[in-house]
This record gives sequence, C-alpha cells and structure tokens, in this order.
Amino acid sequence: MSLAGDARVLLSMLRGQPRSGSHAERLDAFYGPQASQYDAFRERLLQGRAAMIQGVMDTLLEVRGGLAGAHVVELGGGTGRSLLFFGEQLDALGRVDLVDLCAPLLDEARRRFADRRQVHVTTADACTWRPGAPADAVYFSYALTMIPDWRAALDNALAMLKAGGVLGVVDFYVSAAEPPAGLKRHGAFTRFFWPRWFAHDGVRPCPDHLRVLRERLPEHQLAECVAPVPYLPLLRVPYYSFTARLPG
Repeated sequence: MSLAGDARVLLSMLRGQPRSGSHAERLDAFYGPQASQYDAFRERLLQGRAAMIQGVMDTLLEVRGGLAGAHVVELGGGTGRSLLFFGEQLDALGRVDLVDLCAPLLDEARRRFADRRQVHVTTADACTWRPGAPADAVYFSYALTMIPDWRAALDNALAMLKAGGVLGVVDFYVSAAEPPAGLKRHGAFTRFFWPRWFAHDGVRPCPDHLRVLRERLPEHQLAECVAPVPYLPLLRVPYYSFTARLPG
C-alpha cells in the first residue's frame, strides 16, 4: 500500500465516524472515502482471520465430511476479504452469503467476486437478515464490535444455523478486570485505552462479547492474542478467535 493510501485511511480514522444519521449512513460516510484502500491498510491490523476461517473449515470437515456444497454466511462482511482465506476451498462451497450495511465496502466485494456465481452480496442488517435456508456456518470477522445491537446479531446468527452448524468469530476485545479462570487478564491501561481509541470510529471492544459467546456455546475453541497496530509500534491490541459447533 502507498503512503498516500495510508494517509487517506488515517485521515478518515482521525475524523471518526459521524455521530448523526442512521447506522448505515454513518458507515457509508466513514468508509466511503477509504473503501478502495480498506483492505490494504487493515491487512496489517486485522490479525487472526486466517486462523478463524481455518477453524470453521476444520469443524465443517468434522460435521459434514467435506466442504462441498456447504452454505456459509458472513455477517458484517464488508469487502469480502475474509472469504479469500478459504483459498481453493471457496470454490467447493455451494453458496456464500456476504451481508453488510455499508454500500461502499460491498461495492468492493461485488467487484472482487463478480466471477464467483456462488457468492451472493447483500446490503442488509446483520441483526435481521435471514438466508433462504439454514446455513452450515456463520461467522463474524471484526464485525461484532461494529454492530450496535450485537446481541441481536449474535442471536440472529445462531438462529440461522442448522443443528450442528458452526459459528466463528474473530474480533478485538478487552478483558474484564477480573476475568473467569483460564482467560487472560489485560492491564488497566489496555482496558481503558482501546475502548476509547476505537469508539471514535464506531468500534466497541469490551469483555461482554467473549463472555456471552462462551456462555451460549460452552464447547468451543478459543485463542486470545495481541496484534501490532500500524504506525503505533509500541502498542499491541488484544483480539480473540472463537469457533464453536451448535449441538445436534
């Protein structure tokens, strides 16, 4: 990515997400100017996507014996970059629904997958949209923290899954001051700084997402990690990768 492209993204981030308008209008205003540079900049920031997608694929292999014909949904999919982590297995999937509210990012997704007939790009709310038939897998890739009513989005994701279906999530977070046994505890600076830093851009990392995921899906695989931040070499932002299978 060029320095000019980085500068455009950083300028949008410094301006932040508008405080007025609908959620879709705020997303369009924030991401529109940086849509063409979105992936190149965030490639260095949004870590763990490949591992989460691999976890989804591995679990689908266990459940179905293969990925051929599987129906996968990405909620809050943006440009669709995360789909590319399926690699050659993307062509084996029977149907992929990529859902987001942000029109400029979805325009990038439509260009990217114009020659993939099984990829369907839809402008819709992750809290209410439903596929025509139950899905084999649903995942959120750095999207749950950007959805104001994230509980509704998670409920919706679980409701659209088949029995035995797979849920994957990768996202930023911060721990509780006293996390459950076995989970990482972040320092006071981390717990204070990152929610305030990201809130400017409409991203809300908190302990609640991971807590609710673990309560709803006790049988899961979880990795807690940290990632470097472009142009902030001394800082590391926490993120988690979560994969689980519904009973059935």
